[in-house]
Amino acid sequence: MNGKILIEFFINVFSMGSLYALIALGLVFVFGICQLINFAYGEFITVSAYILYFVGTFTNLPWPIVFLIAILVGVAVGYISELVAFRPFRGRSLDALLVTSFAISVILQNMFQIGISPRSKPVPVPAVLAQNVNLFGVTTPLRNIVMIITTIVLLVVLTLIMKYTPLGIAMRGASENFVTARLMGVPANQVISVAFIICGFLAGVVAIFWSCRTGSVEPMMGGTPLNIGFIAVVIGGMYSLPGAVAGGYVYAFISNTLSLVLPTTLLSYRDAIMFIIVITFLLLRPEGLIRGSYQEERVG
Repeated sequence: MNGKILIEFFINVFSMGSLYALIALGLVFVFGICQLINFAYGEFITVSAYILYFVGTFTNLPWPIVFLIAILVGVAVGYISELVAFRPFRGRSLDALLVTSFAISVILQNMFQIGISPRSKPVPVPAVLAQNVNLFGVTTPLRNIVMIITTIVLLVVLTLIMKYTPLGIAMRGASENFVTARLMGVPANQVISVAFIICGFLAGVVAIFWSCRTGSVEPMMGGTPLNIGFIAVVIGGMYSLPGAVAGGYVYAFISNTLSLVLPTTLLSYRDAIMFIIVITFLLLRPEGLIRGSYQEERVG
């Protein structure tokens, strides 16, 4: 393997891993506090992608404003879903919350199909992000570099929030033991709402980069990032924010390695091989790469 191929490989790993890490974080923020796998997370991403399509296609707003609107809509969807759909069922069984999560996903998918179109729509993206740049002698789209830098900035900001702000400290306490944290005065509704707001924010950011890579949006689009995020979380650890980030990069590394080493005749089996690797990893290390604080209590 020559040097250029190796550099291109790692650029792809870090750019895709950055995207996958953001997806996984959106799942872990909710799971860490509510013990709930948010199956509607993929549709949060799809909503923001459709906003990019509509605002980017039918207005002449500057791209930073278009991106901001898509992210704010993701935040709103996250908050409203928690307030209207999840909060009324929080005192019931975990099964009720999971069914609610599935229901939101199906409802949004059908709304997209009936209200917009079952066919894919082209999402306009800034031409500058599609331009190629030269990095260490390798040509790569600018969006890959922007994706890596954006993820690093967001990880630093989220880390500072979680470590040094009262709300972040409350969220960390709630993720370790929600019942004890609530007895100590942590506002349950506020903490859970913020977790869903962060989830929606990350969904909006993911929608931007996902749309830049695919160039389109369709009603069932959210399934793929949801599956990727879930696998990344399984690899990294369901109870650890650093684990979710690590899982995203590990997933990207394995996926790109398989694409590089598999013969052409076996490339169509890449995803199947990926799942076999993940299942094997889960059997050998069920807690993931980074063991987080496990809490028996579910939010009630």
